[in-house]
Amino acid sequence: MAAVGGDGRPERGRRGARLIDPVAEWRLLVTTGATRDLCSALAGRMRERRLTFGGRLLCPFLRPFFLDPRDEARVRQAAETLWRLGERLASSAAGDADLLEYLGLNEDEIRLAQIDPGYDVASSAARADAFLLPGSLQFAEYNAESPAGAGYSQRLSELFDAEPMMAPFKKRFDVRYYTPIPELLDALLQSYHDWGGTERPPRVAIVDWREVPTWSEFELLRDAFTAAGVPTMVVDPRDLVFERHAHQPRVLVANGQRIDLVYRRVLINDIVARPDECRALVDAYQAGAVCVANTLRCKIPHKKAFFAALTDERWASHFDAVDRAAIAAHVPWTRLVNEHVADHIRRHRETLVLKPNDEYGGTGVTLGWETSEREWDSAIEKALKEWEQAERLWVVQERINVRREAFPVCEGDGVVERDMLVDFAPYLFRGRVAGFLTRLSATGLANVTSGGGQVPAFVVSAKGGGG
Repeated sequence: MAAVGGDGRPERGRRGARLIDPVAEWRLLVTTGATRDLCSALAGRMRERRLTFGGRLLCPFLRPFFLDPRDEARVRQAAETLWRLGERLASSAAGDADLLEYLGLNEDEIRLAQIDPGYDVASSAARADAFLLPGSLQFAEYNAESPAGAGYSQRLSELFDAEPMMAPFKKRFDVRYYTPIPELLDALLQSYHDWGGTERPPRVAIVDWREVPTWSEFELLRDAFTAAGVPTMVVDPRDLVFERHAHQPRVLVANGQRIDLVYRRVLINDIVARPDECRALVDAYQAGAVCVANTLRCKIPHKKAFFAALTDERWASHFDAVDRAAIAAHVPWTRLVNEHVADHIRRHRETLVLKPNDEYGGTGVTLGWETSEREWDSAIEKALKEWEQAERLWVVQERINVRREAFPVCEGDGVVERDMLVDFAPYLFRGRVAGFLTRLSATGLANVTSGGGQVPAFVVSAKGGGG
């Protein structure tokens, strides 16, 4: 099959012959269908399956993202290397005050990171946000703490796999997709086993605030875990109680039931900001009364400064030659914003981006190439002031090549094609790629939180390798 280039056009074979292009084939299927019916039917099925984010449909698009098997292999190798480097840094930094300071953890985050979680894996579930092009794969960020979307991704894939258009498409292409939900459950159970848990099965609580927009995904995961034989509930941190039962050691309880394993989706930022409401969770974690995944050490590689540590020679001794080659190939040059790099940042606005060291959903991100010189100088001054006053750290990162493709999108009563930025983010469950979050955006920030959309990813190859 054709590898699809950054402009959405298929590549050509050695002799210039056009290879079979899955994008073109799918476009033909869309244009020959009743588009109004396609859009309304798809929207209805998404609502039935709770594929919503804060009440908004996840996917207004009529095409999946198509991944070449060769690209799948290089994504796997690079992403699993990044997870391994994050785990190494989390282990090293937990006892290294200089590295913790460099990464920008505050006193409360350091205190939480230094609690022994009872097992060695910091991030049972992680996600590497990347841009995949025919000649490159570069990571923009690493979500080591609480990556959303795995449940949505699988259910969207299942939905598209059952769409009427998929049947004629499969006559020409071999098509497969990942199922991250059981992989996530397996990763959580392995962490529970490593922690020393003995309940078979353990009782799981997915813990986050009940008002978050991803609550519908928690319900999808709860139903899937329970159907797999692992009793699971969705719980707000305020509903947890750490208490003693009948002369037994204290246990973490929700809705009158003991919790053995917490799948923690509540963010460490919130745990620090709302300590009283999260006290039962933290006390049980510190007492070793419950297994928590991800651990509170995952904040170490989650900081944006993780990429600065990877690309700064100061910390090169933490990585061998193979690691450094992978970093050079896939991780953009990143530095902490301070007086030493301020002039460089000012002079290279068109090739740099400024990011707060610890935010979500694109909050505070300034893209130099989309910003006036005055706005850029103002952003630099804000970052320098907050660094000088020890309020928070910012990072500066080199601009990376992004992927754009044309996707059919439902608008009004019909379908139009839009040129979309494609953010391709592999999930890493205990170090193994287990699926993908693929987000589309018309702007430079590709995330669902800031108004983008999500599509499923399918690994596609022409039947018989034809061209």
